[in-house]
Amino acid sequence: MNFTALRKPIVAGLLATLLLVGGCRNPQTSPPPETQQQVQPAEGGAVSQAAVSGSEFNKFFPPDGDGYERIYTQEKDGFAEAKLKKDGQDIAMLAISDTISVPAAAQKFVNSDRNIAGYPAITQGTTQTAVLVADRFQVKVISRSPDFTEVDRETWIQKFDLQGLAQLK
Repeated sequence: MNFTALRKPIVAGLLATLLLVGGCRNPQTSPPPETQQQVQPAEGGAVSQAAVSGSEFNKFFPPDGDGYERIYTQEKDGFAEAKLKKDGQDIAMLAISDTISVPAAAQKFVNSDRNIAGYPAITQGTTQTAVLVADRFQVKVISRSPDFTEVDRETWIQKFDLQGLAQLK
């Protein structure tokens, strides 16, 4: 028997078997339990009932102007977020979060060695800058464009109504 003549049907049969066996696997549809635990807020995974409603944060965001457009993208208890656009391009994300549900978020600021507008500030990675207002509210600006620098992020943090936010309870 000629092995060369049998090679194509054997290879085709092996590929079909691999596809069939691979297609019958039960795919994992959720992250492993250890991943789920890392992203849940403290105390059972729920947002604290004392968390400020996300809609309350909107009035503290910087207004549109000077060619910049602010578009709210998410609002839920303890959190509000907006895109910052210029010339139709996403350049940054602006966010306010209530750390009452995730106390570890506020702990990042304990050893801060710098301030922005009088509030403890941190830089996370190369794209995020944040301040902690009234030991509770995290105001964060995240670059979405390489042209939006750390100096830009600090400038935009100062455009939030941080003093007004500090009065929120």
